[in-house]
Amino acid sequence: MRTRELVVQGLCKRYGDHAAVDDVSFTLAPGASLAVVGESGSGKTTTVRMLVGLERPDAGTVRLGGRDRTARVRGRAERLARAREIQMVFQDPYLSLDPRVTAAGCVDEVLRLHTRLDAAARRARAAELLEQVGLGQREASALPRRLSGGQRQRVAIARALAVEPGVLVLDEAVAALDVSVQAQILELLAAIRREAGVGYLFVTHDLAVVRHIADEVLVLKSGRVVESGPTDQVLDAPQHPYTRLLLDSVPRRGWDPGAAAGQRGLG
Repeated sequence: MRTRELVVQGLCKRYGDHAAVDDVSFTLAPGASLAVVGESGSGKTTTVRMLVGLERPDAGTVRLGGRDRTARVRGRAERLARAREIQMVFQDPYLSLDPRVTAAGCVDEVLRLHTRLDAAARRARAAELLEQVGLGQREASALPRRLSGGQRQRVAIARALAVEPGVLVLDEAVAALDVSVQAQILELLAAIRREAGVGYLFVTHDLAVVRHIADEVLVLKSGRVVESGPTDQVLDAPQHPYTRLLLDSVPRRGWDPGAAAGQRGLG
């Protein structure tokens, strides 16, 4: 894995009169894990789309290992090289996989595009990656519709790891899964990070999973950073009213949804 520091400075994106992302800055150390949290419309997904190159920022920079990813790409080789640096795993594993291609074939497609391995070497590498995420030969030969949601997400993770990225962006990557399957995927991701040293940018609205995946937390509200810091510090002693609102909105014993709803005006 390519372990390089990700530095985001002053990122901004507007759509007409709406500021979707407004002066967002953070650093992800090599092999670290950062959770970006906030409600729908907080700017989480727009931010990560700019990181991976699906959107161009209006201002600010994204640097990985000192190289500016917001500069215009020159040629196919540079575009592919940039794609290898940061990979993304989406919320819905079924929509992100080609329904006509087997699990092994999905991984092989990425290897064929980004490596010079021959067919035999690609098959071996695809099998190795699928094994790394807990899938065997039976799952490797299955089409996505024959796999469970958790198995499909494992395929998506294997596919992302195939190019040995420095950073893996997980955009609500466990939100569509049952709680028991969520726990399995989170444990898998923790193991991969320990073994491979890949950095994680975990985008979520679900604070219940943040403790299990992140070293640090960045809280977004209306496109702006309102709080950031070590996970335990932010979740146990939040300083901003919006962070406290997010925490109060997490169902738990004695939870009062009416009280949480009554805090919506806090900013």
